[in-house]
Amino acid sequence: MTTTDSLVDRPATSPAFQPISGGRKTKNLFATVLVTLAFLLALVPLGWLLVTVVVNGFEAITTSTWWSHSLKGVMPDEVNGGVYHAIYGSVIQSLICAIIAVPVGIFTAIYLVEYGRGKLAKTVTFMVDILSGVPSIVAALFIFALWITAFGFPKSALAVSFALVLLMLPVVVRSTEEMLRLVPDQLREASYALGVPKWKTIVRVVLPTAMSGMVTGVMLAIARVMGETAPVLVLVGYSRSINFDAFDGNMASLPLLIMNELMNPEAAGQLRVWGAALTLILLVMLFNLVAALVSRFSAVRSK
Repeated sequence: MTTTDSLVDRPATSPAFQPISGGRKTKNLFATVLVTLAFLLALVPLGWLLVTVVVNGFEAITTSTWWSHSLKGVMPDEVNGGVYHAIYGSVIQSLICAIIAVPVGIFTAIYLVEYGRGKLAKTVTFMVDILSGVPSIVAALFIFALWITAFGFPKSALAVSFALVLLMLPVVVRSTEEMLRLVPDQLREASYALGVPKWKTIVRVVLPTAMSGMVTGVMLAIARVMGETAPVLVLVGYSRSINFDAFDGNMASLPLLIMNELMNPEAAGQLRVWGAALTLILLVMLFNLVAALVSRFSAVRSK
């Protein structure tokens, strides 16, 4: 038997498994402990904030008139009334903002991911990056100068919504863009191979696949703009009663109510501040829960 035959006939042996060394185990344990400690450290201020707001605001939100009455006719030192008017203002301003920002943001993201090439796409990306870094007070002053000073329209909730659009739009664009990029190209190529046009592939394949993440991004964007203070301070006046007209007149919101009641030295005013803050947190949490439920039921499931 030749040397070559002996090499061919010899069974292949797999390399021996190398056990993890003690040094690597030590490094892994050390890194795990550091990450866990950093996580717990980050939870400390969040937990402290939530506990403080709940303890100080729970009494206010459990009163019988908190969710169903406004502060019309309520004296500064009187523990009475509610934030029904402010809740309506926050919700209607955020919804008007979403009606404008969500379609524009989604279509912009679709263009950047599916069609964007050349200088126009680079310009759009650059403008989105600029908007994502614009402070809320700058957006409010821009709308004030354009909508109120130049065009002569009155202060209103609509003007606040326009300012919130500038803050919400980059969040929607970026979140939608990332979700669309996560869709595998194989799904697009399979659709093209069947002769499906590109626009129908986007509508029937790409968007349903990315829908759960897109909905989550939109809801988080709404929750983000709902707590903005600068636009409501600049673009609409405070009202202690309900105003259903979003196009004219003063309209309260939860951030605006908090700012107004901070100037009230009475104990009732401070109680309303904590109650309004807790109410705003509950609204944001509600939006996040809705986003989680919609994402769960809108996710594409493989059969």
